[in-house]
Amino acid sequence: MPKAIYVINPNSSATVTSELDAAVAPLRLPGGPEIRCVTLAEGPPGVESQGDVDRAALAVQAFANAHRGEASAFVIACFSDPGLHGLRETENVPVLGISESAVLTALSIGHSFGVIAILPRSIPRHLRNWGAMGVMQRCAGEIAIGRGVSALADREATLAAMCDAGRRLRDERGAQVLVMGCAGMAPFRQPLQEATGLPVVEPTQAAVAMALGRVQLGW
Repeated sequence: MPKAIYVINPNSSATVTSELDAAVAPLRLPGGPEIRCVTLAEGPPGVESQGDVDRAALAVQAFANAHRGEASAFVIACFSDPGLHGLRETENVPVLGISESAVLTALSIGHSFGVIAILPRSIPRHLRNWGAMGVMQRCAGEIAIGRGVSALADREATLAAMCDAGRRLRDERGAQVLVMGCAGMAPFRQPLQEATGLPVVEPTQAAVAMALGRVQLGW
């Protein structure tokens, strides 16, 4: 069996995995590597706290250990990038986190990026990541919509909150690119982009695009 790019959803929501599968569909190319989106049933319902991140990291590591012989790359489809650096130490294939990949992609589109988070308590974790990446000066800001992962299923209310946050990041903070700060926001990229007039980066698409390039080029 040819090796695949594994997109790992560290939470237990099969709905989120299905939405990620749809989001990466344009990256499934004839003759290209298979892109397999998987749900970690043992993961938390949503990765919303540092405790959830720590728990998810262990589940991601266990999955990678069990599937390393079948993988051409791993993509960790959670915006806290649980287990990212541990996997990079132990795996000999590309390992991409969607948070890191989304920001790197945003910086290639515009000078300043703004992030739409799910909950206020997510923001300190994200800021630690931006600080570690050395990109704080190009972060225009981050606004939470006050909705957990399960609440994203109310699409009308979620999109309205995301559009409000996106406009505020654009008008009040000067963001030139928007980054959606949760894998569960995948279905909202196009309507958010249309509502705000700004480029919107969907993190799992960004990470899978990077993984695909690295696999095809042998990096």
